[in-house]
Amino acid sequence: MNHQPEDCIVHVVDDDAGLRRSLRFLLDSVGWSVRLYASAEEFLDVVAPTDRPTCLLLDIRMPAMSGLELQQVLRERGIDLPILFMTGHADVSMAVQAMKSGASDFIEKPFKDQVVLDSVAAAIRRSAESLDEAQRRTAAQKLLASFSPREKEAARLIALGQPNKLIATALGISEKTVHIHRQHVMEKAGISSAAELARLMLRADPAALD
Repeated sequence: MNHQPEDCIVHVVDDDAGLRRSLRFLLDSVGWSVRLYASAEEFLDVVAPTDRPTCLLLDIRMPAMSGLELQQVLRERGIDLPILFMTGHADVSMAVQAMKSGASDFIEKPFKDQVVLDSVAAAIRRSAESLDEAQRRTAAQKLLASFSPREKEAARLIALGQPNKLIATALGISEKTVHIHRQHVMEKAGISSAAELARLMLRADPAALD
């Protein structure tokens, strides 16, 4: 899916008002939607899952709740968005720890404009890919939900490449019935091969063919 810059949200959480303003000016120049917060608590009051590509530029060291603590709370709430930590020179070891906990990157202050833009662009791209993958997974799950229980059983064996004769034996039905199930499955899914069916099932559930 092609996401326009204005569809993409960059959250900036930093207790330095001057830095927030300069980051807004920089990020606005690319066309991203920029939202500013003076504290982790302020951000937590409004953050929610979104279907727009999103990333978070987060100061690692703040007076009340630190960036690392905010990262932990977001993880506990199941809010998954790329986090780019902004760090002072003395905080690099903290930033490395943050990346071990799932942060996308860290940027050392004072930073060059292009470093920030490149890092945010990469994070937005990851977020967009993750959203698109989730949409494809949901669409595949919806499609498979239209199969009858018997069609689901047959579909799994078809996707594993088993011939009709073996499927008939495994399910205790005739080869003719297997052929009918195969036809229905392919028609409902809009596909024409076992390989395509396997891809569809794995997209819906990576463990589907285990």
